[in-house]
Amino acid sequence: MAEETHQAYPIAPANGYARSDGESLVSEDELKRKKRIKLFTYIGIFIVFQIIVMTVFGLTVMKVKTPKARLGEINIQSLNSVPATPSFDATFTTQIRIKNTNWGPYKFNAGTATFLYQGATIGQVVIPKSKAGMRSTKKLNVEVAVNTNALPSSSTLGSELSSGVLTLTSQVQLKGKVELMLIMKKNKNAAMDCTIAFDLSTKTVKTLQCK
Repeated sequence: MAEETHQAYPIAPANGYARSDGESLVSEDELKRKKRIKLFTYIGIFIVFQIIVMTVFGLTVMKVKTPKARLGEINIQSLNSVPATPSFDATFTTQIRIKNTNWGPYKFNAGTATFLYQGATIGQVVIPKSKAGMRSTKKLNVEVAVNTNALPSSSTLGSELSSGVLTLTSQVQLKGKVELMLIMKKNKNAAMDCTIAFDLSTKTVKTLQCK
């Protein structure tokens, strides 16, 4: 009786395709390459983001702006004028405001606010040494007295007093430093140039303009 023989056949994969060891290595290398590309992409995005942040930081926070000095509201206590002489005297209270828009304090030395008539000094007030905080305004209350005692003879003063409007100017120059991040200091001078028009009939301030 003939002996039956059975031949064994390898089992085929379900998809009908057998992956070789070489193809498996290629697939792993491709996966690693994609991971490296993704990593480098993230690093590149991070670097670009940091550059943008540093640029914005440099253009805003680290940019030092010159503080500004301005006169606040003027409250007249007395205002007298004699066109015939001609002469005038006045006392009033106001605020000298130092506006600091920087991301650090502005420390300034003592200075003087000068009040003038046609370029001649008619009054002064002392501004004490102080500090305007980060992005804030320092307000200094002052009392001002002006008169014509030291005023040279003026051919226009009598006619100006007769017109009912007296125009004065006020100037300030403060020397100081802006401090940023506690490590950087930059010299900045706060200046003021204001024009004040007084209405002599109503004894009020008609206009106040500063630049």
